[in-house]
Amino acid sequence: MALAAGSAMLAAAAYLDGKYQLRRDWKLVRNQKEGERLHAQRGGQDVPVVYPGRDLQKVAQRKSHLVPGPDSDVPGTVRDVRKIRPVALEQGIRPGDLVAVYLLNSVEFFAVMFACHCIGASPALINYNLEGRPLHHCLDVCESKVLVVDEDEKCQARGGRKQGLHRVEEDGHLHFGQRIQTANRGETAGGSGRELAERHGGNFPVLPYLHQRYHGAAQGLCIQSESTYYNLPFGCKPGVDCWYNSMPLYHGTGIISTTTLLLGGVGLAIAPKFSVSGFWPDVTESGATFFIYVGETIRYLLNAPPPPEQLRKHRLRGAYGNGLRPDVWTKFQERFGVPEIAEFFSSSEGMLHLLVWDRGPYLRDCVGHHGLIQRYRMRNTYVPVRIDHETGDEIWRDPKTGFAQRVPYEEGGEILVAVPDQKPWQVYWKNEEASNKRFARDVFKKGDLWYRSGDSLRRGKDGHWYFLDRLGDTFRWKSENVSTAEVAEVLGRFSGIAEANVYGVSVPHHEGRAGCAAIHLDPAVSADTLDYEKLAAFAKSELPKYAVPVFLRMVSASSHIHNHKQNKVLLRKEGVDPDLIGTEEKGNKDDTILWLQGDRYVPFERTDWKSLQASRARL
Repeated sequence: MALAAGSAMLAAAAYLDGKYQLRRDWKLVRNQKEGERLHAQRGGQDVPVVYPGRDLQKVAQRKSHLVPGPDSDVPGTVRDVRKIRPVALEQGIRPGDLVAVYLLNSVEFFAVMFACHCIGASPALINYNLEGRPLHHCLDVCESKVLVVDEDEKCQARGGRKQGLHRVEEDGHLHFGQRIQTANRGETAGGSGRELAERHGGNFPVLPYLHQRYHGAAQGLCIQSESTYYNLPFGCKPGVDCWYNSMPLYHGTGIISTTTLLLGGVGLAIAPKFSVSGFWPDVTESGATFFIYVGETIRYLLNAPPPPEQLRKHRLRGAYGNGLRPDVWTKFQERFGVPEIAEFFSSSEGMLHLLVWDRGPYLRDCVGHHGLIQRYRMRNTYVPVRIDHETGDEIWRDPKTGFAQRVPYEEGGEILVAVPDQKPWQVYWKNEEASNKRFARDVFKKGDLWYRSGDSLRRGKDGHWYFLDRLGDTFRWKSENVSTAEVAEVLGRFSGIAEANVYGVSVPHHEGRAGCAAIHLDPAVSADTLDYEKLAAFAKSELPKYAVPVFLRMVSASSHIHNHKQNKVLLRKEGVDPDLIGTEEKGNKDDTILWLQGDRYVPFERTDWKSLQASRARL
């Protein structure tokens, strides 16, 4: 009898733990407290926490550069931190400087970064696609006097000779280009790397973050994946696991993830850029067990037919990143045999941090999960608020009280994060005006302070967090709010559609914005063979009437920004005026527009646009 009762109690405990994730939440709370204790032990917010504690000397020279864990013995060497540091000092780099780094992904990228930290300086990571005025603006913002330029010919053309900078070559590898107006920087600084680094506190930048925030971000990567502080995430082991990264290292996802892993002793396979054709050969050759993704990169891999022999030869067990859409999540896992997905939701300037480690169907398709304990702890920290959809990006406030309206988690809204003080959270470097815009005051009561995430999310009753939309992407049509992410996810499930980029367009004599979907088709399907009647029926069956796209734009190429995320700006600017197609999206001048007429999508002609302008046609 006692044995049966004990078994029943164990079964009940297991059920409650599975439903409410009690043990996981308890571990999370415990590890967060331990992280806070260790941070305080090291001096708190005023002390830097990152030092070049790992040797980057041993690497394997391949198409993808392999940086092994500290105990590996792989042949092949590059300039190490100790050799780069004196070169940097000779170029006038001093403690407190920000060094503009204009490099493709490479082993040298890490060596330069850690050499800067040895001096007490920090790298300012520059998008290597920038040139001209935008590049000079970035250099001016970070007040950088030195630009480290990649030896790549295109980078040299954009960031070297073309910018009035000259190259200083050291053994043919690193190119330090000083701006012409650079003044004498004074005598060479002395002291050890640690002594120099400690001259600047936690408010000095280390990567995209300040030192104190990097500590929290690196700690969060380990803690939120159910491992202890300073342990590796997702069950990884030094000397065993290797992560493949082809995401740009100037972007927060690439650099924060790889640096944290590198300092923990995990091997890294670094590709110069993302390449669909090179992805599977790189992953197979490097023996990678995880890879890092951003935005639509997984969709690219799913849509491109890879060599059959490469499909199951890899060692991948997981992928880590953000922006994985639900319509490709399961398809990718099943097709390529990648059982684990670690999807996070955050940004380098943000304070909203969510993470989900999907090892089964329970956590699939969501961007975070809070168990019962975390839901209680965060109930007044992560708060959804109603948005004024007339403006599109402002918090709605009661005309009588001036206060905002909190909405149910199940409904969702922009997520605000409670902060006690703005001072430690400098969102944008030396740009107080831009940083102030990310905070809201007197939201629910006089004197309160909240960080605005700029993202709309909802949380289900089971604690699953789902992304709804970026502020400004949601639009009003027929007096209803349309989520572009929801519409894109639905259309992405229709056979033949590789990707749908959804946005609202202005239409003459109509209030709000009509839905338009830029459709990129699978290679095996053409705009002539797609069944537009079935597509219309599918959209009507899966979406509310007001959310069914009024227009389709059949595009020959996807529109993405440098970090592989969808770009709606130029498409939205062109709208559906036939005379504007291709004026902003230069490579898409041959795109065709269709509109919903009855039960199918039909071509939208110039005469149809004129009818809308003359109010002879209504939507």
